[in-house]
Amino acid sequence: MTNREYITALQTSLQEHIIGQPDLVNALLIALLADGHLLVEGAPGLAKTKAIKTLADCIEGDYQRIQFTPDLLPADITGSEIYRAQTGEFTFQKGPLFNNLVLADEINRAPAKVQSALLEAMAERQVSVAGTTYDLDKLFLVMATQNPIEQEGTYPLPEAQLDRFLMHVRINYPNAESETQILRLARGEAQNNATPLPSEKLSADSIFSARQEVLAMHLSERVEEYIVQLIMATRQPQAYGSDMASWIEFGASPRGTIALDRCARAHAWLAGKDFVSPDDVQAVLHPVLRHRLLVSFDAEAMGMNADKVINELIMRVAVP
Repeated sequence: MTNREYITALQTSLQEHIIGQPDLVNALLIALLADGHLLVEGAPGLAKTKAIKTLADCIEGDYQRIQFTPDLLPADITGSEIYRAQTGEFTFQKGPLFNNLVLADEINRAPAKVQSALLEAMAERQVSVAGTTYDLDKLFLVMATQNPIEQEGTYPLPEAQLDRFLMHVRINYPNAESETQILRLARGEAQNNATPLPSEKLSADSIFSARQEVLAMHLSERVEEYIVQLIMATRQPQAYGSDMASWIEFGASPRGTIALDRCARAHAWLAGKDFVSPDDVQAVLHPVLRHRLLVSFDAEAMGMNADKVINELIMRVAVP
């Protein structure tokens, strides 16, 4: 099978096990193909942990979950120097970041120093301990989660760290039909007769090869210009109306442009297309931009949020 057929089969298998959350499944695969990290926001019990753990079971890679708490230290995630009495030397003991897929559960419960250590790992693919830098694996994906319900005792992520995430995905409760399927799936898993995952795991080399195919997708100059104009509209909103100018405090950085390009390519590739269209750009615009726009206080007072501002961007920026 081709790389696309392998990953399409993986997508189908994930959707059979992660019911009622197609956006989360697609975002995970897009992040895997675009070599980025994912921030997922949703209430407890919506299969966030199950999603990345199931993905880890389907690929050749290591998985680690880190529960972020207020008393967590940077060394708890990066690793630390351990003194060996037998040799009289210090040796580095790797932390949980030295895995391919990492779940940073309730990331906003950890203090700034821990978030800073994670930021270096996400941005530079390395960790620094006791003046020494250690490279992380080439296949490295962080999925961080936030609970929108409980905000007491949390540390809001700074804009600089939010910008490091490829996408910010919000998930909601499943509908009644999906809830019934979840109930039956859980019962089947308890009885050991659930649908098995693919026996053949996706190799790291196949993922790297698929990433090259995604980057090689045809994207016309007109669609490229559309991507740029959408980003520029967040920085110069006055060109699209005085109301738009009053809604946006700060726009997206160049990382937003790069993320929009990568995600649109991955979305088109997953859909089996040979080219990227404006529809692919619009399909990923909300998760790519919602954490990169700083909405003004006036906009919030009017009931506007980042998603509604992005809806206006789609309506006002001309499609090529």
